[in-house]
Amino acid sequence: MNRLYITKAENAGNLMIRLTFSDNTNKVVDIGDFIRRHPHPQYNKYLDPRKFSRFSIYNGNIVWGKNWDMIFPIEQLYAGAIV
Repeated sequence: MNRLYITKAENAGNLMIRLTFSDNTNKVVDIGDFIRRHPHPQYNKYLDPRKFSRFSIYNGNIVWGKNWDMIFPIEQLYAGAIV
């Protein structure tokens, strides 16, 4: 199986991300749900929609913050739910 990675990420509103993967699968993932279930100062700042929208794709994964404050396993993103 080929390595799975993110090729495109868009803010879908309400702290959700629309992701396109290397196999052309599209998923919308509710990142806000994860942040609310796992409160932590490192994550809580991304409840602000302006800060949330400042993500980037690095090495095939989506990351937030200069020091990767948030990054998730690609398999969970692909499944559409972060645990």
